[in-house]
Amino acid sequence: MISVIKPGLQTTVQDKGRIGFYEIGMPPSGAMDKYAFTVANLLVGNHPNAAVLEITYLGPVLQFGKRMRISLAGGQIPPRINGQPVPMWTTLEVREGDELSFDFVQLGARVYLAVEGGIDVPLVMNSRSTYTLIGIGGYEGRALAAGDRLQLADMHEKEVAVGTQIDPRLIPAYSRSHEIRVVMGLCSYRLTDESKQTFLNTEWTVTPEANRTGYRHRGERLQFVEREQPFGAGSNPSNVTDLGYPIGSIQVPDGVEPIVLLHDAVTGGGYATIATVISADLDRMAQIKTNEKVRFVPVTLADALEARREVQARLSQVASAI
Repeated sequence: MISVIKPGLQTTVQDKGRIGFYEIGMPPSGAMDKYAFTVANLLVGNHPNAAVLEITYLGPVLQFGKRMRISLAGGQIPPRINGQPVPMWTTLEVREGDELSFDFVQLGARVYLAVEGGIDVPLVMNSRSTYTLIGIGGYEGRALAAGDRLQLADMHEKEVAVGTQIDPRLIPAYSRSHEIRVVMGLCSYRLTDESKQTFLNTEWTVTPEANRTGYRHRGERLQFVEREQPFGAGSNPSNVTDLGYPIGSIQVPDGVEPIVLLHDAVTGGGYATIATVISADLDRMAQIKTNEKVRFVPVTLADALEARREVQARLSQVASAI
C-alpha cells in the first residue's frame, strides 16, 4: 500500500490509455509522456500497461507500506527518499515507512512513478487511466488527495536489479524552449498564405491554460480566408461543419491563440485544425511548462513516421539493456 501524505499539484493514475472508444467521443487519456511512462515500467519489470502515477509540476509526498522497487522517469522534478536525493531513470528500492518527496520542478513538467506490480484501481473501458473531466478511471476519477491509499496490482513480470540505470544517451534532453514538429493540415488551406508563415515563424508562448486537455499558445493573430460557410457552420471562417480531432491537432478559434489538443481533449468539433503534432513529439509537448516558448516546424508524413520509428528503436534499446 502507498499512503498519500500530500497530493502535489496534480497527481493522477495513468496507463497507456483508454484505446478504442474515440468514435463515441471518449478520449484515451493515459500517460502524456509515453516514453517516460514506458521506461519507468521497464525499470521495475512491470507489464507495459501497468498503471503509474503521473506527477505534474509539484510532486506529492508518499509513504510506502512495504518494501518494493520503484522508478522515476520524465522531467527534472528531483526526488528524495527520507529527505535524501535519489536518481531518476534508475531502479530504486524503498522499505516500509519510507517517504518519497520532490524538490521544485527544474526542467520539464511531468514525472512518472512506477512501482513494482503497478497501481491497482478498477478498469474502466479497459483502462486504469484517470479522466478527470467526467470523473472516471484512476482513483475515484480524480487527482489524488491527502489521505488516499493506493493498492498495488500484480502486473510484475521481471526482476530488475536495484541500481539498474538506462544509458544516459537514451534520456531525453529538457529545455525551456521547444521545436515541435507538425504535419500541416487538415484545414491549413483556410489560412491566408501570410498566416501560414506567421504560424510557423512565430515563437509562441504557452499560456497558463495548459493542461491535459490542451496547450494554448499566445503570439500573433492568424487570419483565415473569407469564404462562404456551408450548412450553417457560421460566419467565422475558423469554423467548420465538425471534423475529428486527432491527438495533437491544432485548432485556432477565431484565429487567436492556437490550441494543441492533447490526451483528455474532445474527439471532434467545429473548429478548423491547421496542423497536427507528430506522435514522436507528443512526449515533448507533455514536458512543456507555462510561459515556455514553442516554435512549430513543418515536416512530411514520411518524416513523422521515421521519427516514430526512432522513438521505438530507443525504447527497444532500453528494454534490451534491462
